[in-house]
Amino acid sequence: MNYTEFKDEMKEFPLLSIREIQKHFPHFDNRRLVEWQEKGYIRKLRNQFYHFSDQEVDEAFLYFSANEMYHPSYVSLESALSHYGFIPEGVFQITSCTTLKTQIFDTHLGGFSYRHLKPDLFFGYHLQDWNNHRYAIATPEKTLIDYLYLHTELKGPDDLKSLRWNAIEIIEQISMDKLNSYKNYIDSPTLNKRIHILMDFLNVNAE
Repeated sequence: MNYTEFKDEMKEFPLLSIREIQKHFPHFDNRRLVEWQEKGYIRKLRNQFYHFSDQEVDEAFLYFSANEMYHPSYVSLESALSHYGFIPEGVFQITSCTTLKTQIFDTHLGGFSYRHLKPDLFFGYHLQDWNNHRYAIATPEKTLIDYLYLHTELKGPDDLKSLRWNAIEIIEQISMDKLNSYKNYIDSPTLNKRIHILMDFLNVNAE
């Protein structure tokens, strides 16, 4: 099998996993991947994952890759805050939540960071369509919940102000009913205190 045949078969996959390659080519020789890297045809993202060198690298591709490389996971925290315009600056790594252990992968495309959540907190994301594929990203409300839940250093209003969150964007995009339903489902006194801090920051009433 030559590279042209390989690419014709696998071109629909933005990220090439060894597992997916072997489904299509049961007798695939992994030495071809080393050869094609040396020729500049493909690039290794991390162990077991590659992409074609001409793959467009945009936000959606990075989010999709984050999901695929460490599963189950969904994009959240700083990446989702930036995606929704809740923070003014871009972020330099893709941040996600997972039921697996906390992990960080350094790649030629940047860092991919994963924070552990208990399985019963692994909810509140939706599947976004992209180029005949989908990736999972937290809803605006769950993005805030995840951040407040995991950042135990947030003790008062000044701590939240220092993050420079965009209160106008948050108020415009979130559903207070959904935020409160998430809060009530999790039922964590510590999280509830941080949500009240958020409500003070947004200058709205919490239920």
